[in-house]
Amino acid sequence: MVEKVRPRMDIVDSARAAMRAVGITPVDKPIRGGTDGAQLSWRGLPCPNLFTGGYNMHGPYEFAVVEEMNLAVETILGILDRYAGKGDSRS
Repeated sequence: MVEKVRPRMDIVDSARAAMRAVGITPVDKPIRGGTDGAQLSWRGLPCPNLFTGGYNMHGPYEFAVVEEMNLAVETILGILDRYAGKGDSRS
């Protein structure tokens, strides 16, 4: 994915800014391929993975934290605001 996302770091920068606006310190952590984002990136739509509030994915101890899921929603809405020209309307 990095090959497809690196030329469009503005997307990553926008996500980082939206995370900071809701009080999250962004952490870049490479993950393995095979995700929906990887497939979309290779098809021409760069899609860095964002957090969801979930932990221990695809295992018997998988769980999600509702408050973190809400922060994920606020982050996505913040990204949309930025691309819609509304800036930091959620911060």
